[in-house]
Amino acid sequence: MTTFPLSAGRPLGVAAIGYAFMGKAHSNAWRNVASFFDVPAFEQKVLVGRDAALVAEAAAKYGWAESATDWRSVIARDDIDIVDICAPGWMHAEIAIAALEAGKHVLVEKPLANTLGEAELMADAATSAQARGVQSMIGFNYRRVPALALARELIAEGRLGTIRHVRAAYHQDWLSDVETPMSWRLRKETAGSGALGDIASHAIDQVKHLTGQTVTEVTGTLRTFVTERPGPGGMEKVTVDDAAWATLGMTGNISASVEASRVATGQKNSLKIEIYGSLGSLTFDLENLNELGFLDATLPVREQGSRRILVNEPEHPYVGAWWPQGHIIGWEHTFTHQIRDFLTTISAGEPPSPSFADGLQIQRVLAAVEESARNRSTVTAVRERVGVS
Repeated sequence: MTTFPLSAGRPLGVAAIGYAFMGKAHSNAWRNVASFFDVPAFEQKVLVGRDAALVAEAAAKYGWAESATDWRSVIARDDIDIVDICAPGWMHAEIAIAALEAGKHVLVEKPLANTLGEAELMADAATSAQARGVQSMIGFNYRRVPALALARELIAEGRLGTIRHVRAAYHQDWLSDVETPMSWRLRKETAGSGALGDIASHAIDQVKHLTGQTVTEVTGTLRTFVTERPGPGGMEKVTVDDAAWATLGMTGNISASVEASRVATGQKNSLKIEIYGSLGSLTFDLENLNELGFLDATLPVREQGSRRILVNEPEHPYVGAWWPQGHIIGWEHTFTHQIRDFLTTISAGEPPSPSFADGLQIQRVLAAVEESARNRSTVTAVRERVGVS
């Protein structure tokens, strides 16, 4: 079995592909992670983007040593060990597979790909690469919110008893205005889907990750409320969903509901999660990400009630690396935690989590929701391999 050395005795060389929203968030994490966590030595080698002038400006601002416009030549470089893919979903499969075949560890933003077929190819490439010591991870950063990491610990410890049902709702409003212009996120050929893949994927991953169970069947509904948006050449047809609703049947006899909207007026970035078990319940809202609501139903009824846990004590996940107790952290810290975990597992030669296989499972659920929506919300099984689409 051929294996790839960690970095041939030098710091790991990192390349990031994409410098817009996610590229900025990831760059911030790469720039800060070693200041707060013990991680293997690495260098921010190169930031890649299509516009030479803009990517050069971003590289200088975000701490990258250089910039480039050709991701293929960057992947071929001997001084690059890690490729962080922050490009739009339609580019994920080609870049990730090429990087893995070149022996580079890969981190890719969610969702894994735009189609189920592409996701399957990526998962296969990841499995093959792992046999050669090359690791890969998908960026579901909300797994690294300390409050949600604590929620998972409490569930695993049995504090909620038997989980019965879960509700997850991810609401944003950045598309509420009908004059918001057309973008790649509103075209199926570049985005794959709308609110479903963009933010419902986060909600579905949390349902699976927190409960430890698998989605087996779904019913789904998709809606596009604003069917045309202004573009450079006039009005353009929107070809993805504005909002999505799904009911999930899961192993463990758990039922879950998931909804996602990018036209929920007044909701900026609200991921609300409610988990109900036989012995208690948990509640969370991303807009108050330092807080976790916990009701312990084993207490006498006269003492029961949801209590607010402020998750900023050194005993809480990740928090000990940051500020003194009582000082809150923010959304951007989740990406720093993600990079920390990725680097740590690479150094240990262990598979990171969530894996491309985990990302593929989410992609299968998304595909089942789309299929159900096409068939008037009929109950649809989450199917296994379907081949390239």
